[in-house]
Amino acid sequence: MSETVTSRLAGFHKLSMVARHEKLAQMLNLDDADLAQLQGIGALQPGLANQMIENAVGTFSLPLGLGLNLQVNGKDYLVPMAVEEPSVVAAVSFASKIVREAGGFTAETDEPIMVGQVQLTGYGDPTEATRKIYAAREALLALANSFHPSMVKRGGGCRDIEVRVLPAPEGPRGEPLLVVHLIIDTQDAMGANLINTMAEGVAPLIEQLTGGRVFLRILSNLADRRLARATCRIPLEALADFDMPGSVIAEGIYQASRFALADPYRAATHNKGIMNGIDSAAIAAGQDWRAIEAGAHAFACRDGQYRPLSTWHVDEGFLVGRIELPMALGTVGGPIKVHPGVQVNMKILNITSARELSMIFAAVGLAQNFAAVRALGSIGIQKGHMALHARCVAVTAGARGDWVEKIAELLVTAGHVKVEKARELIASLSEEDFRAATGTEG
Repeated sequence: MSETVTSRLAGFHKLSMVARHEKLAQMLNLDDADLAQLQGIGALQPGLANQMIENAVGTFSLPLGLGLNLQVNGKDYLVPMAVEEPSVVAAVSFASKIVREAGGFTAETDEPIMVGQVQLTGYGDPTEATRKIYAAREALLALANSFHPSMVKRGGGCRDIEVRVLPAPEGPRGEPLLVVHLIIDTQDAMGANLINTMAEGVAPLIEQLTGGRVFLRILSNLADRRLARATCRIPLEALADFDMPGSVIAEGIYQASRFALADPYRAATHNKGIMNGIDSAAIAAGQDWRAIEAGAHAFACRDGQYRPLSTWHVDEGFLVGRIELPMALGTVGGPIKVHPGVQVNMKILNITSARELSMIFAAVGLAQNFAAVRALGSIGIQKGHMALHARCVAVTAGARGDWVEKIAELLVTAGHVKVEKARELIASLSEEDFRAATGTEG
């Protein structure tokens, strides 16, 4: 790197896109091809898209922004975020700045342990079937690992087996469900393909051992052995804003947390805000964001009630936030080595492992949540959100260039952030200003 990598890029939002690219190129050693990807030149081509999915008819773009100011375990990160929502990138950057000034986020993550499930039926006595499976533990592990010897050499692979006997679900056939779990270390892979291969590979031996029949053989997206956690600790005085003391802001955040803990209706929206940030980063980094969503929401209701993934409380003059959720990510496989835009984004992230990426994502989720509950517990969500939304409204109405910000400001001042109002404002301009605002020639 030609410059020290820092996520604290003051005034970055005021720069032109060209100037932003120049700054990133200097700091991250991005070459012309990398910058071309960011500009959409030579991005994912139809031919490659056709190889990635079936029935391809083209490609689809989302705005790509950078979450700034993020510091996790003392290291700075610039976080590419692909999202259409105007407030998401700004919220992460703003919240991360406050946390950064308080010492940054602290994060940790579990080993990359995933579960492959093998469903067994017609096995006879569940106790005897369980005994036979456990008795063949070493043979099952050896067989599973034979399908991915390179993974085993890197320190991963199938580590253990577990047998679960579940009560019979309602229905005409009352046989209890017997499920064999393969406990697999996927290293730097998300692991779906290798887990499914192992699960399918051991199925014939399980049938042979028990006399039963295997049906489903697939990974579980409830990656509750692969959790990521992030925390932050912010002095109350650092929270002061909106003509309110920090203690009042902190109380509002604490009450928002209590609300989410008690009420699934609120918890669902609380967690949606968290996933605004995580999903945006996941899409930019080529991750399976659907799997991340499924695991997060399943984990949120692990005790029988849907609850928030993050909590906030006040402790001796500090606001303390904590998040914990499953985070099955990969830095190898999938579109990561195929999609040219993802490759540039991973270069910007500057990470060395999937576990490091998991900690970044957890911190992003907590930052996003902090920004939301800070607004909700004080002035409300709409004031800041509408100011950002006004830009999109101005563009939709036809504003271009510097006039986007000017029209957006007028909309917010008028308290009427609507396309019709923006069109009225544009139409009221002088002929010269109208041409400048809309990019048209006289």
